[in-house]
Amino acid sequence: MTRMIERWFPSAEVSANSDKGWGSGNSEIALFMWFAKRPTAQAKAATICSLLPWPDDPGEQKRLQELVRSAMTGRYAAWGELQAEIAKANFEGAATLDPFSGRGMIPLESARLGVRAFAVDYSPVAVLASHLLTSAPFEDWSQEPELPFGDEGGQLLTSRTDRLLSDLSTLFAEIQTRHAAAMHDFYPRHNGNLPWGYLWAVTIPCQECDQRFPLIGSYELMPARGDREALSFHIDADRASGTWEAVVTPGKPTRAPTLTNSVVNGKKVAGKSAICVFCGHVHQLAVHRRLLQERQGQDALVLAADIGARSKKAFRQPTTEERNAVEAASRALAAESAFNPFLPAVPDEGIAPGNNNIIGPSIYGAKTYGDFMVDRQTLSYVRLARIINELGDEVTAAGLSRDYVRALTGYATAVVVKKLRRSTRGARFQSKGGAQVGDLFVNEGSITFSHDFFEAGIGDGPGTWRSISDNVLAACRNLFADLRGAPASVQQGTATALPYPPKNFTAVVTDPPYDQMIAYADASDLFYAWAKRCLHSTWPELAVTADPHGCQDKSQEIIVKRVRGEAPNEHRTREHYDTLIAEAFAQMRQVVRDDGVVTIVFGHGEPEVWQRLLHSIERAGLVMTGSWPANTESGGQQGKANIETTLTMACRPAPFGRPPGRKGAVEAEIKEEIKQRYPDWERWGLAPADMLMAAAGPAMEVVGRYSEVLDAKGEPVDIYTFLPLARAAVQEAMAVEINHQPLETFDARTRFALWWVSLYGRQVQAKSELRWQVLASSLDLLSVRDLVPDTDKGVRFITSREYVGKVDGDSAVIDVALALAAASEEGLQAMGHVVVASERPADDTYLWAAVQFLADRLPDNDPDSIAFTRVLRARPGIVNAAEAIATSNYENARRQKDNDAQLRLT
Repeated sequence: MTRMIERWFPSAEVSANSDKGWGSGNSEIALFMWFAKRPTAQAKAATICSLLPWPDDPGEQKRLQELVRSAMTGRYAAWGELQAEIAKANFEGAATLDPFSGRGMIPLESARLGVRAFAVDYSPVAVLASHLLTSAPFEDWSQEPELPFGDEGGQLLTSRTDRLLSDLSTLFAEIQTRHAAAMHDFYPRHNGNLPWGYLWAVTIPCQECDQRFPLIGSYELMPARGDREALSFHIDADRASGTWEAVVTPGKPTRAPTLTNSVVNGKKVAGKSAICVFCGHVHQLAVHRRLLQERQGQDALVLAADIGARSKKAFRQPTTEERNAVEAASRALAAESAFNPFLPAVPDEGIAPGNNNIIGPSIYGAKTYGDFMVDRQTLSYVRLARIINELGDEVTAAGLSRDYVRALTGYATAVVVKKLRRSTRGARFQSKGGAQVGDLFVNEGSITFSHDFFEAGIGDGPGTWRSISDNVLAACRNLFADLRGAPASVQQGTATALPYPPKNFTAVVTDPPYDQMIAYADASDLFYAWAKRCLHSTWPELAVTADPHGCQDKSQEIIVKRVRGEAPNEHRTREHYDTLIAEAFAQMRQVVRDDGVVTIVFGHGEPEVWQRLLHSIERAGLVMTGSWPANTESGGQQGKANIETTLTMACRPAPFGRPPGRKGAVEAEIKEEIKQRYPDWERWGLAPADMLMAAAGPAMEVVGRYSEVLDAKGEPVDIYTFLPLARAAVQEAMAVEINHQPLETFDARTRFALWWVSLYGRQVQAKSELRWQVLASSLDLLSVRDLVPDTDKGVRFITSREYVGKVDGDSAVIDVALALAAASEEGLQAMGHVVVASERPADDTYLWAAVQFLADRLPDNDPDSIAFTRVLRARPGIVNAAEAIATSNYENARRQKDNDAQLRLT
């Protein structure tokens, strides 16, 4: 059976729904902190297209396409019709597997359809997240005994999720009450109210005057907004007493903060420098970083923040009672007992060497995940973890089932994990947006460090338990509304050793790790350290690890680890990744049914990474049969790579007994296959740029018909070499004409430029796309690099004002056209000289076809579109000017020749 995903995919609908609304996945990610958000629109489309057939009858094809398009209008759109079609196409019962499930976005879509869904992930944190999203909500908890705290009974339950929502609301409120009581002595009230929180800063001893001063990156507290005046503060220092204090003042900051860019000996110093408030001595980055690494930094309370009537935020100096409470918290933390003999109260899980680029605090002296907070924050989390465990014991004693207790405490831990993002030295105070607590993640995979940071208290306001738990509860209400489907089966494991029998799944649909984009385990070890403590009695398996630092095990993690500094034992190399990802793909091949597919969602711009991925797919005995692009990332940063487009690729087990093939014949087959597919792509509205990516599927399907492809010398050909060919075949199939002139009749440099403009106009593209286009054009990158120069966020087609080439008889058409546009403001004579310098006929067909094309394809308000239009309108005059200049040049040359001859005679 040919599956729909091998011939068609709703790329436009996925792209349209991935940024916002039901298909963005924003509601799902609000439940638990994890990485690499997979839009639910793409997960849904990949799942249903992998389970539905692709009939031979065109009418049936169209009917199923319309059904899928209808399903892409909402979370449960066309739910019954989809279930019926999937059941009809899979009479033995459909089942899906995601062996890299992460937070569970892909298996969630199978669960919502009622399809038997199985999820595996290597990270225990991801397993917890996936369980809370794909399994617990779909269980029927209505027969569970009542909670032994909160209001008893009295609530009408109208759906199976009402009970879970009600109990989570009661549980979160109980945790709030108990936690506030446990921390009451350490967060004193001010004027009868609990403060929102406190601004802290790290202090260092000045290397000149020896006074200790705070490192603060901004003095702004509140920007002006409407009739609200701006608010700021500054540090006043008394050198005689060696003391300093923060002074809150109305208006914008008038002084430079203590951590700022500085100039020494007339030169700007790299990085932020720490300026002593007592003597003005400048401590460059290397100096104040060294002081923190030597443990000479100390945390100091700077300001207290209150929330008054109408949520108005106010800032003030901490009281003596508040300062005493900080010291009391440190003493209390030192007295906290361990959770068990192997789990101390304060996390001692170590940060592995080489993690400076992932775990920012390690650059500044942090050695363990217990070093991430001030003592009072750490004490708050220790007691929060104890409360969650105590409540787990209480509800167990009240007769609730083990699974329900695990679900309840798991959701409570989800709140803890989300709160951690705004409760460490990486959580900066943010003045914009009405004063918020910043996120400790600088992108989707790296934890930041800040010298000044905000500590949320135990009352109300951003970053507090009440705020974060309300946020999680709101996410649950959204996700549980109109809930349909069946629970997924989630377990921890490795994709290289799947615990399932052969030919067990209709489809394996997965989003594997992308090379070195995100270090999942390292980036989530902070969550792991605290999740172990919150769940040590209800999820004891979380604490089991072979990692020597006590963190998540990484021996079989399939990533390429970027390291900074010394990392002598780092094994997650490219060889490690390539070997294990091929083993994982081979395992998928083993467990998928004969008529099923392995669907791989992958997003990476670098041609080299794609080459390695294709090799891994080939080594696993799989053949790609479809590839469909969708704009699903909106330029989001994942780790260090900006990606916008991902491919959803269908693969099948390679058939046995395949013959070898010859390169020339295979190339011809690829061109013919793409030529046959092109009319469908055009009819379905696939954009030309998307066709380039879709061409990989049919190309690899053709290559997969052969055990190997040999060149004229009998040497094996790398399958990757056929990807650029597939892209070139799309261009050939499109039969692009430039003002009635076939594109292929232009010179290579011009052909490249006009094809680029036809695809992207003046839009910025990733640098990797330039490399792909160069490969497809069989050109050297240097030969066209000047046509597509760098811009802020990638590359774009050159403007005529940027063009600096010299036009002569060897110039390509595109160079002459750009020079004409650049000269257009100087008049007919200047443009005529360009034409004459090119040694082309003044009315050259190809030159004027290119000028017309560029004028039409560039945006109307683009300066070059205007310039090329100006050139077109002046065409007769340019021709006349060029002919006159050429005639004049000829006459001058003839006279010079006659003069030279006369001189020789004399």
